[in-house]
Formats: sequence, C-alpha cells, structure tokens
Amino acid sequence: MNNRKNKNKYYLCIDLKSFYASVECAERGLDPMTTNLVVADPERSNKTICLAVSPSLKKLGVKNRCRVFEIPKNIDYIMAPPRMQRYIDYAAEIYGVYLQYISPEDIHVYSIDEAFFDITPYLGTYHMTPREMAVMLMEKVYERVGVRATAGIGTNLYLAKIALDITAKHAEDFIGILDENSYRETLWDHRPLTDFWRIGRGTARRLSGIGITTMRQIAAADEELLYSIFGIDAELLIDHAWGTEPVTIADIKAYKPKSSCLSSGQVLMRDYTFDEGREILREMADELCLDMTRKKLVTSSMTIAVGYSKTQKDSYSEGRYTGAGWTYKNAGYAHGTASVSVPTCSSEILVPKVLVLYDSIIDKNKLIRRFQISCNDVTENDGEEQLSVFSAGSSEPEHSTAIQQTMVDIKNRFGKNAIFKSADLKEEATALERNRQIGGHKSGE
Repeated sequence: MNNRKNKNKYYLCIDLKSFYASVECAERGLDPMTTNLVVADPERSNKTICLAVSPSLKKLGVKNRCRVFEIPKNIDYIMAPPRMQRYIDYAAEIYGVYLQYISPEDIHVYSIDEAFFDITPYLGTYHMTPREMAVMLMEKVYERVGVRATAGIGTNLYLAKIALDITAKHAEDFIGILDENSYRETLWDHRPLTDFWRIGRGTARRLSGIGITTMRQIAAADEELLYSIFGIDAELLIDHAWGTEPVTIADIKAYKPKSSCLSSGQVLMRDYTFDEGREILREMADELCLDMTRKKLVTSSMTIAVGYSKTQKDSYSEGRYTGAGWTYKNAGYAHGTASVSVPTCSSEILVPKVLVLYDSIIDKNKLIRRFQISCNDVTENDGEEQLSVFSAGSSEPEHSTAIQQTMVDIKNRFGKNAIFKSADLKEEATALERNRQIGGHKSGE
C-alpha cells in the first residue's frame, strides 16, 4: 500500500464481533458463530431492543439492534439478560491483551468493543506485515476470552475504519485493507452512502437532494455548493470522499475541548403524568449534582428536554396502528434552560431552579415518555465558590455540597443504593432501579 501523505503509515481498527452476544456465548461455552443468541431483557416487553445478536442469527437475516418481536417465530434462540458489568470486565481484559503488544499512547479506544491502533512503530519490532499483526492480535484476544474479532487496516484512521466496516465483511479472514488508491478503485461507487463512517441518514438525504449518491460524486461536486449546504462539515465530507484523513491518534490524545457538559437521559417504561414526571426530573437533577460533586465540577446552567408520549394525538399528528394501539408521529417535546448567577454543584440551588422551569414549560395535559437533562459549560470547582450579593452571609452552598460529598463517599464505598432520599421510594421513582443499571441496562450484579 502507498499513501503520499502518510507514507509507510498504518492504522489498525479492531471490532469485537457481536460483542455482548459473544461474551454470553463464551460464558456458556458456546460458539457464537453457530449459536442463536440475543442479548435482551426478558422482563421488558417484546418491543425491547436486542442489544446484540449472535453472528449465526445474523446469517438467518435477523438484524442487529432489532426488537424482540421482529425475530421470526420459526427461529429458536437463547435470550440472555444484559450483564453490562461483565461486558466491561471482558473489555478491560481485552485491552490488557492489546497493552502486551502496543503502547497506550498508540491506542484509541473508540467504544467498548472497538479500538484504533497506530501500528507503524511495531511492524519492524515484531517483523510483521500489517495483516500479520492484525491476525496476531485477533488470535490473542480469542485465546484469552473466546471472543472473535474483525479488523480493518488503512493508511489513515478513516481508511482503517472503512476497511473494517465495509471491506472486512466480505473477506474470508475478516480483515479488510485499504489505501487511498484501492479505496477509490473499489468503494467510490459503493452504495448506500450510509455505509460510510460519519454519513447518517440526514446527510445522505441532503446529498441525494442534489443528485449525489456515491463518494465519487462527492469528490467531483462543486465544493462551494457543499459548503453552502453542510458548512464546515463539508471539509470532512470532501476529505473522506478522496480517502484522506489528517487526524492521527496523537492528535486525538492531545485534543482539549473548549467546553464540556454532563448529561443524563432516560426513556420511561410507561407514560407518566405531569406530577410523576416532576419526580423523575428531581431524581435526575439530584444525581447530576452528585456527579458534579464526585468530579469536582460546577455549572451555571441546566437544560431540560421532555418528550411527550406518542400514544396521544395532537391536531398535527400522523397516526399509525401498531397492533398494540395507535402511535403518533409528532408527539412533541418541551425544552428550556435554568441559570444561576454563580457556578455551583449544589442541589439546594440547582434542583429548585430546574423544577420551576419544568412547571413553566410543560403541558400538564400531556403524558410524558422521555427526559434529557444536562449541565452546561461545566468547569472545575476550585473550592472557592464566590457568593452573590443575594446569598452573602449564607452557608447554604457549602452546607449542601458538604452533604453531597458525604453521600458520594458512602456510595463509592458501599454502592449507589447505600444511601438515598425517601422520595426515591415512591412508586413512580426510577433512581434505585437505574442505580442497578449501566447505560440503562442491567449490570448483572
């Protein structure tokens, strides 16, 4: 392979095949390539999404991330409840395998089941070709934990990812290899565009609107037109159309965001009334305040977004019968931001502000199904919060955060549910159950 910008540069991207399902098969001594298994919570309805589907089920046409009821009735399969902590433990062990051969500064963990590697410095050390090194790492992972992997090799990070996502699927050894020339020769006319990294349905739809359905057509398009439609993101589209990517793992490691936020969201298991939803929001705001305390951060504003249930009809809603009832396309939502004059993590200050905002923006006649709340522009707490003229002489912020720090210490030592507020015992509350979850799914502990 040859690349004029990154000559002799090789990147590797490894993905663990159907990771959660493969872990469950490994735990049972089964081969995921021949075992029909889905990871899904049997305690939820048949509309719940399968977190993973084993490769053997995929061969039968069952799509990844499908809903349980979409699995054909004539297929026998094992349903494994999610065990998120177990998957994290496996991922950590696999990362340990990588560290035996590659330095951490040359590894970028992209997700729990996917990682990028700059393997350039190691090819000479191990006297291997890029493919041989990929095979070696894949075999070591399988030997250690019994999970199979696929790999993409490229002369930049983007090509490694595309080699993984598109090319490796058609290779007998599950390894794809691309440089700029082979990318243009084999994938410039590939469809659909959504197969390519960073091109979602919305982007593909806008490109289709101007007659573009392939990477070749993006490369040949008028750049001014692309910038007028996509703004600065057009630069990424154009680079990727040509198979180029200037960003390296070193660049990723050195990146420092100008601002950051903390956020939390949940989709409720049933429709909630206005009062029930208020309780959920209080729990979520409380937890974010504890999270800021844990991380020694403060914020000057919190934003909430509340999604209404699709089971209720508005004058503008388009209805669809699902077999279990009617759902409506445009359920609607409400959002707003509550601000404070002095950055803080105190729940005594922030939670009342959020609840006042909730009371002012939510339609009390509508049922609620989803929440999103975020702390904006969080900054490090230097321990010297300045009081405003309205709170001069008050010890409320210090008292509140001291209690929060004590709660954090107890939770860290004895578990998230070791201490909680009495309101968390209400029937509509979800905090205690969420504390037993990781990423919204059962931890398995």
